Amino acid sequence: MTDASTAAPNTNARNARRPRQDLAEQLQQLKTGAGPDAGADASAAQPASEPQQQQQQRPPRAKQQRPQGQQQPQQGRKPRGPQQQQQQPETQRAPRKVNPVLERLFALYPQLFGARFVPLKLGVYEELIARHPEDFKAEDLKVAMGQHARSTRYLESVAAGHARHDLDGNALDPVAPEHVHHAILELHRRRSHRNPGEDLRPQLVTRIAKAIEASGLDHEAYAVLVRSRDANTNAIVDEALAELAQQAAKREALLRAFEASGRSEQEFADMYGMKPADVTRTLQRVRDDQKRAAAAAEAAAAAAAAAPEPEATEVQAAAPEAEAAPAAPEAPTAD
Repeated sequence: MTDASTAAPNTNARNARRPRQDLAEQLQQLKTGAGPDAGADASAAQPASEPQQQQQQRPPRAKQQRPQGQQQPQQGRKPRGPQQQQQQPETQRAPRKVNPVLERLFALYPQLFGARFVPLKLGVYEELIARHPEDFKAEDLKVAMGQHARSTRYLESVAAGHARHDLDGNALDPVAPEHVHHAILELHRRRSHRNPGEDLRPQLVTRIAKAIEASGLDHEAYAVLVRSRDANTNAIVDEALAELAQQAAKREALLRAFEASGRSEQEFADMYGMKPADVTRTLQRVRDDQKRAAAAAEAAAAAAAAAPEPEATEVQAAAPEAEAAPAAPEAPTAD
């Protein structure tokens, strides 16, 4: 007799738990109409990475292409309109057209109208007309010469005090001091217009002071020569003269200190921490200034002595003896 427990199967035993299907598999089973067993077989046969592969096989989203040259607007800023984008590039100035007469002058006289400008002799306009009657018309040449004389490069050559040149390139007399003075003032006016916020007055005073020294004129004579109705210009000349007087006073003080020291120029320079060459140059300049001042004083005295005496008046001519005769003594009075 067999044991009942071993002969009959135990119907109360639980079935093995099936793996829980995920939501994607259940949806797939509902679409295909398969049962739960088929879904379980399918889930067992299909790898777990298949949904990820399906996502990777999706075609990428096409990017919207923008027209060429259009930039993506930044956050917080409004995109610029077509008018604002057209105003962005700076307008370039067209190159200035060169006067054809000046081009012809450059071809004929490159040493005068070329890369380096030099002051021209007075009357060069008439000489050009006489030499080239077929090349230039009188009115056209006058306009071109005016443009050349007013150019900044030409004014720089005049302000530097270079000698005037003829058409053959020969150096003649230097530019007159008043012409140098006016060229310096014009250059200062143009620089002030280009740099309105910069103080260029000290540079102007220093340059006029150098022009006064280079002119070889007496300081007072130079001031009288360039004096004008412009009060500001006259004040600048006075400042230049004051600066020159201060420099001359320093040089004279140096000469007096050197003469009182009783030392050589080398020892004097070492004692004051100066360069010997500067001491020699300064002392020589003071001595030359003193010689020129003494010569000018002698010349003025000689001119005064050679000047004719003033003519006598009609009354003096009529009775010169009466004026020269001594007065008669008074008669003694009684006590």
